[in-house]
Order: sequence, then C-alpha cells, then structure tokens
Amino acid sequence: MQWTVLADAVRRFEDLVSAAPEPVERSPEQRSAIAAAAAEARRLRTRFMDAHADAVYDDLTGGRTAHLRIGELVEAAANAYPGLVPTAEQLAVERARPQAGKDGREIDQGIFLRAVLRSPVAGPHLVDAMLRPTPRALRLLPEFTRTGLVEMEAVRLERRDGVAYLTMCRDDCLNAEDDIQVDDMETAVDLALLDPAVGVGMLRGGEMTHPRYRGRRVFSAGINLKRLHSGDISLVGFLLRRELGYISKLVRGLRVEGEGGAEGGTGGDGAWQWPTADKPWVAAVDAFAIGGGGQLLLVFDHVIAAADAYLSLPAAQEGIIPGAGNYRLGRLTGPRVARQVILSGRRIWATEPDARTLVDEVVEPRDLDAAIERAVGRLRGPAVVTNRRMLNLAEEPPEEFRRYMAEFALQQALRIYGEDVIDKVGRFSTGPS
Repeated sequence: MQWTVLADAVRRFEDLVSAAPEPVERSPEQRSAIAAAAAEARRLRTRFMDAHADAVYDDLTGGRTAHLRIGELVEAAANAYPGLVPTAEQLAVERARPQAGKDGREIDQGIFLRAVLRSPVAGPHLVDAMLRPTPRALRLLPEFTRTGLVEMEAVRLERRDGVAYLTMCRDDCLNAEDDIQVDDMETAVDLALLDPAVGVGMLRGGEMTHPRYRGRRVFSAGINLKRLHSGDISLVGFLLRRELGYISKLVRGLRVEGEGGAEGGTGGDGAWQWPTADKPWVAAVDAFAIGGGGQLLLVFDHVIAAADAYLSLPAAQEGIIPGAGNYRLGRLTGPRVARQVILSGRRIWATEPDARTLVDEVVEPRDLDAAIERAVGRLRGPAVVTNRRMLNLAEEPPEEFRRYMAEFALQQALRIYGEDVIDKVGRFSTGPS
C-alpha cells in the first residue's frame, strides 16, 4: 500500500476533527462522520504496518542498533511518519481532557505497536529494549549502592542484609496504580537488580492514611480508576510500560550492557552467559491484592498472604483487560477458576482451597514479618536463580509473551475508550481509586 493513500485518509480525519467542536459537544452526525473517517484511517494504518513493520522499525532504530523504549519509539514514529501515530502535541491535547472527551488517538499507537510486537524481527528487539535499565535508575544507582535507601513518591526502596525491600507507599489511595507508580516501581526494580549487594527482592504495601484503612498495611487496589476517568492513565506510559517494563523484568531480569543476546535466553554474537541479571522475588499481601495487585503476584517466586487477605482481578467490572493476567492466571489456577476470577469477578480469599495455587503461605497478620524473613532466607541459595530461570523459560517462553502483548497493545487501547468503561469509571470520579 502506498503511503500517500494513508496520508490522504489521515488528512480527511484531521480536517473533520478540526472543523468540529470538542468531542462532548459534537452532534450525532459529526460523531458518525468522524468515527467513519477514523475507522478508514485505522484500516489503512493496519495495512501499512502489516506490510512495512520491519522496515519502519529498522528506520526508526538505525537498523536495530538503537534500543528505543516504547515511548521513545512512538515519538520517533510520529516525527518520521506523520499521521502513523499521534504527535506529542496531539497527545498533550488528549491528556488535558477527561477520558470521555478524547478522540481515542492512543488506539493508533496500539495499531502501530501491535504490528511491531507481532514481527519476529522487530518484536524481540523491542521486548529486549524494554528490559534495559531506565536512565532514572542509572542516575540513582550510585546513591542507592552507597546509602541503601531511595525514597520516591510511590515506592520506598531499602536494602537490608542483602535484601531489597520495596514498599508501595501511596498511602492516600490504597496503592492504586498510575503512571507515577509505574515509573517508581520500574526504577526500584532496576536498582534492586543492578545492585550487586542485593540477592533477593521483596515487595509489600505500606501503612495507609486512607480513612477506611488508616494505620493498616494494604498491598494494592489496582488501577487508579479516578485517574482513568480524568484521562491520566496512558496506554504507553502505564498500560504497556507496566507489562513490558518492570513486571517483565521481575520475570526475566534486567538487560545490562555487555550481557548476552536476544529473545529466548541465549546470547547473540557468541555470547554464552545468561543474557539478563535476574534475582528471586517475594511478595507479602496485607488486606487485598486487587486488579493490578493480583496480577503482580502471578510473577513472584514466593507469595505470602495474611489470613484475612483476598485476591481479585475484577476486569469484567472495570471493562478493561487485566494486563497479562489472562495469559498467566489459568496456568496457575486452571482455566475454570481463571474464568471465574476474570469474567465473573470472583474474589479468592487466602484461606480458600483455590488460593493454594496463587499463594505459597498463609499466616496470621501478626506473623507476616517472620514469614517474610524465612522466605527471603530460603531464596538465597546459589541454585535458586538458575532454577527460577529455567522455570520461567518453561512456563512463559518469551516469544509467547511477545505474541500476547502484541494483541494486548491494541485490544487494551480499544477497551479504555469503550463506552462501558467510560461510564463505569465515571462513578469513581470523586473516589480514592
């Protein structure tokens, strides 16, 4: 397909948008015309990327010599291929609007990233780029290795006796997740993996100031629905960076300069060592792990839960896809329980028999600290890292994860602009999460 055909379709869409009022003030006729033009442009974008994904990616990355993260990649695409994805200026306009008042330009990013991730050439290179340490983590590393402490808005990271303790500390919103939390979590995970003095990582929620849980520890309330309603949850900066960034690093480890090769765990260019720096991880659940909190537990090597805690992935109620939960949950619980949790909103309490597939230990709340110390001690063994690598390679082959994430990129983009989602999150416009 010729680029000019797509460019003409994009121009027709932009002309209609420019001539129309704000999205919430448009007439039914204007909405219909803009929707039709958007659909045609998206059909042509899909055709273009299906045919040229590798060529576009090579152009943007200098023949795969530059390792661009997803945010950098879509920005480079916007500059090099006007109309293929939204520009920074267009996204800034969208970001200033509530979710219900946007034109859904992030869907075009989803189309672009789906094609890149689908490619067996470009996709592995992008997944690999997302496993590299962030510039922010590299800036903070000297301070952390010297002091053993970094305090950020959403996460506190402390090294004690060779253990990196990550504490989620959004105390006012029950550790509900947003772009800030994802940035802080990835920074903390990077630092824990980069620091040679750390042998094990441990994640727990901190004490809350929220009125309903004041003084109690809480693991996570999942995605911040108030932020989603206000338009502050981004596809690239939150929904995709979260999965391809720090959660993937928890599973696969951190790609560092001079280490190994590409997808699949074997290095290129004669590299013979394991391609990432990886470490075992423990999670401790106080109160609840809802949504994204529940998703996190699926990648940890050892999970401890308080006896009064529960887990849930209320995707059907929120209207969105629970990250890679659909990919991972059934492997642990079996398909029937996974459908009950994801499609019907079932909560699984820590003391239920079905929780045995998700939680390794259930202890009384007062005994969590002691259980954590025992767990991190067990994971210090010299063969633990190697065996977890082989377990993760067998359970979650990188190429299968990549293919899942390709479809997730577009399907989640469509979901966050679904009318049902916009209606549901509107109920949380004044709530804490």
